[in-house]
Amino acid sequence: MCAPMGTPTSVLLGLLRACHPGPTLAVTALVTALAVGSGQNLVGCLFVAAAVLTGQLSVGWSNDAVDAGRDRALGRTEKPAVSGLITTRALWVGAGLALAACVPLSLLSGLAAGGFHLLGVAAAWSYNLGLKATVLSWVPYVIGFGQFPAFVSLGLPGEPWPAWWSVLAGALLGVGAHLANVLPDIDGDLKTGVHGLPQRLGPRRTRVLTAVFLVAAVAVLWWPAVVVAFGLALAPRYVRRPDAPLLSAIAVAALAVVLLLVRGTG
Repeated sequence: MCAPMGTPTSVLLGLLRACHPGPTLAVTALVTALAVGSGQNLVGCLFVAAAVLTGQLSVGWSNDAVDAGRDRALGRTEKPAVSGLITTRALWVGAGLALAACVPLSLLSGLAAGGFHLLGVAAAWSYNLGLKATVLSWVPYVIGFGQFPAFVSLGLPGEPWPAWWSVLAGALLGVGAHLANVLPDIDGDLKTGVHGLPQRLGPRRTRVLTAVFLVAAVAVLWWPAVVVAFGLALAPRYVRRPDAPLLSAIAVAALAVVLLLVRGTG
C-alpha cells in the first residue's frame, strides 16, 4: 500500500518511479562506460556519471510533469503523478534542481565537453516541452545521443575531437531509440493530440524505420556485424508475439551499444 500523498516517503518513491529509471540508468551507465573505454581517469569518469545522471533525471521528471494531463486522460495509473503518489509541482521542483546541478557538473569536464552535454540536455527538454508533438520529434534524439561521444572525448586531456563515425553512430542510435520508444504508445498519443514523426508514420512504417536506423548504427561501427543485426531485425517476422518488434529493436540497439563501447570515441 502506498504512503499518503505528500509524505517524504511518497515523494521519494514518486521521484524514483517518475525518473524513468530504466533509460536513466542505462544511458548513465553507457556514457560512463564510454568514458572508461576512452581512457578517462577515475575522477573524470565520476564527473561524467554525475553530469549524465542529473541531466537524465531532469529530463525524466520534466517529461512526466509535462505529460501528466495526457497520462490522466489515458488512465495511465502506473504513472506516479496520475496515481497520486507525487504532485506535478514536486516533479517540476525535482527537474529544476536536477538541471541546476547538471550545469556545473557538466562543466567539470571542461567548457567544450560540458557545452556539448548541456546542448544534449537542452534538446531533450525541447522534446518534452513541445517538439515531441511535431514532425521534428526525432531531432532532439539526434542531438542528445550524437553529442555523447563529443562530451566524453573533449573531456580527455588535450580535448581531442571524437571520430566522425562515433558521432554518426550515436545519432543513428538516437533516432532508432526514439522510434522504438514511441512505437507501443502511438495509438494513445494520437488520441491526446501528439503527432510526432512516429505517430504520423504509423506503427508499420515506424517498425521498419526503427530497424533501418539501428542496423545503420551497427554498420557504421563495424560493418561485418550487419549480418547479425539483420537477423535480429527480421526476427519479429518469425516470432509471433506482440512485443517481438520492441524486443528486436532492443537487441539490435544492444549490439550497437556494445560495438560503440568496444570502439570507444576514436
